[in-house]
Amino acid sequence: MSDEVRSHTALHIIKGAIVKVLGEDAKWSTSATVNGLHGRIAVEFNRKPTDGEMVEIGRLANRKVEEDAEIETHEMSRSDAEARWGDWIYDKWPLPDHVQQVKVFHLPDWNVNCCGYEHPQRTGAVGPIRITKSRYRNSKGVLEVSYDLED
Repeated sequence: MSDEVRSHTALHIIKGAIVKVLGEDAKWSTSATVNGLHGRIAVEFNRKPTDGEMVEIGRLANRKVEEDAEIETHEMSRSDAEARWGDWIYDKWPLPDHVQQVKVFHLPDWNVNCCGYEHPQRTGAVGPIRITKSRYRNSKGVLEVSYDLED
C-alpha cells in the first residue's frame, strides 16, 4: 500500500478525532493535503484548542488505528448518501451539482465523507500517527493539524 493511501486515510481518522474532541463545530474541512508520509488537515473552528485537547486528538486517532476498525466504502447516488448521512459527507469545497453518483468513505461512528481516493480495508494499515504541529488561524477561524506517519 502506498504512503499516500496511508496518509490520506489518516486524514479521515484525524478528522474523526478532531470532531470527537472539539465537537460538531469542527466538522467542516477547509483543506487537506498529503505528501508521502506527511499530511495536513484544516477545519473551521471558533477558538484555539488547548494543549490537552490536541493531545487527546492524537491519542484518539491512534486508538482508532490500534482498533484496526473496518473501513467501509460505498458507491451510491448522491441523494441516497445525503439521506443517510446528511451534510456530514461534505467539506467546505463544493461538490459540483452535476455529480449525482458519489463514493463515500465511512468509518462507523467516526467519520463519513465523500471521497474518491483509495483506502485500506482496516484502520490498522495506516500505522501510528504523530501530530507534529497545530496552528489556529484566528483571522480565518481555521485549525490546521499536521501529522507524520511512521515509515
